[in-house]
Amino acid sequence: MSANAKSAARKLRFKLQRVPMLVTIVLFVLMFGGGTYAYDFSAQVFLNLFIDNAFLMVVAVGMTFVILSGGIDLSVGSVIALTTMISAVLLEHHHWSPFAVIPLVLVLGAAFGALMGAVIHYFRLQAFIVTLAGMFLARGLCYLLSIDTITITDPLYTAISQNRIELWGELFISWNVIIALAVIALAVFVAHYTSFGRNVYAMGGNERSALLMGLPVARTRVLVYTLSGFCSALAGVIFTFYMLSGYGLHAQGMELDAIAAVVIGGTLLSGGSGYMIGTLFGVLILGLIQTMITFDGSLSAWWTKIAIGILLCVFCVLQRVIEHHASADKRGGGKASGKIDKAKAVSERNVQYVAATSHAAPMSSPVFATPQGNRA
Repeated sequence: MSANAKSAARKLRFKLQRVPMLVTIVLFVLMFGGGTYAYDFSAQVFLNLFIDNAFLMVVAVGMTFVILSGGIDLSVGSVIALTTMISAVLLEHHHWSPFAVIPLVLVLGAAFGALMGAVIHYFRLQAFIVTLAGMFLARGLCYLLSIDTITITDPLYTAISQNRIELWGELFISWNVIIALAVIALAVFVAHYTSFGRNVYAMGGNERSALLMGLPVARTRVLVYTLSGFCSALAGVIFTFYMLSGYGLHAQGMELDAIAAVVIGGTLLSGGSGYMIGTLFGVLILGLIQTMITFDGSLSAWWTKIAIGILLCVFCVLQRVIEHHASADKRGGGKASGKIDKAKAVSERNVQYVAATSHAAPMSSPVFATPQGNRA
């Protein structure tokens, strides 16, 4: 394929990769506009989407990195629950300082993710199975600590939970939103402006090619799951601020919500393509669906799951169509130029052969020996 054809195909693939994210953003704008028209949404309703889903934003960031690398992490909800339980037990039963508890649970979450990543890579096990085992393990550890809800009364946790950051007028956000937005901004930088982010995209696009290029696939995979575990633990800390309690049943099914947000945000489940901003709007769409159903008042809460399921199917089909068009364009654009390049390669080999044999190279030469010459 010529340089111009390659450049055109690359630009087209890049544009097609952004289509799901743009569709997600447009869908959110249309849904919020419809909600404003039907239910008279205020600016505070928009801010409440961030306040009520800050923990999901953080855990979805870690899930995005995992899916971009071609993996999956089913343990995130259980790690959040375990984080709330460890925090509650240490704060209420052992009277630890929050400044010791929070770093400890973050380190434990990162270590838990690193362990799963190492098992996945070095033992060549499926990520689905390893993280499923991690999900059961973390959820079981919650019940070893306590089978009851532990209410957190620590003054710092209570102050962070109740404190509001005033914006203008009567509008406000919480500290959880600041943490979530900071994590998303940092994730955008890491994904698009660091070698680690480029390695994640390359590994998710084609792991074998990444290995042939000499990329640190083992280190990248372990770091991806370490980052996911850290984000899950940080989401657990935010969830603890939000709920002011530790309980083994916290965050049930949140791993599915995180995966849904990532897919609706435009990240391919096969890996190698996606954007953090798309994940942010995927989370906002999930929160907006629940908000609209709550404002309506006549619909059951189960309609939230139905709507999310329909959106997931639509976005999976959209991703498949985009992949098909990208591969078809690649084949069509490179067909004629591929024949030309092949003819040029054959011609160049013939020229090299003639040039070599013109110097009376013996037929038994290792480079030009024929099967008949070897048998002789």
